[in-house]
Amino acid sequence: MRVLWSLPKAAPALLRHLAGYFELAALDIQKAQRQVAANLIAVVVVCICLFFAMLMGCAAVIALTWDTPNRLPAIGWMGGGFLLVAVIAMIYRSNAVRDHAPFLASVRKEWQEDHVILERILSDED
Repeated sequence: MRVLWSLPKAAPALLRHLAGYFELAALDIQKAQRQVAANLIAVVVVCICLFFAMLMGCAAVIALTWDTPNRLPAIGWMGGGFLLVAVIAMIYRSNAVRDHAPFLASVRKEWQEDHVILERILSDED
């Protein structure tokens, strides 16, 4: 019965906290969207660069059978350049994954802090 009497007292605080949770959830969702977009871009860059590195490897095999001396170094440098870009993108992606915050972490943290206060407000003790 004590809980019903304390609800009008707690309602404004509960509504403010719910609004705060929605704001934190929106911020966490935006952060997650940015991280997903960055990871997707890195994966696309890695895939494209690995494709071109493989393509340059095939072109190198063709160049070995051709009689021009400058074609092989040019193809090798191009393949090495694409491979370097792929390695840089993989390193970037691994750093982004390592620094990735858990989904809705700030909402979870605030709920843990507010849960104690809410229990105290709604408890039967005076």
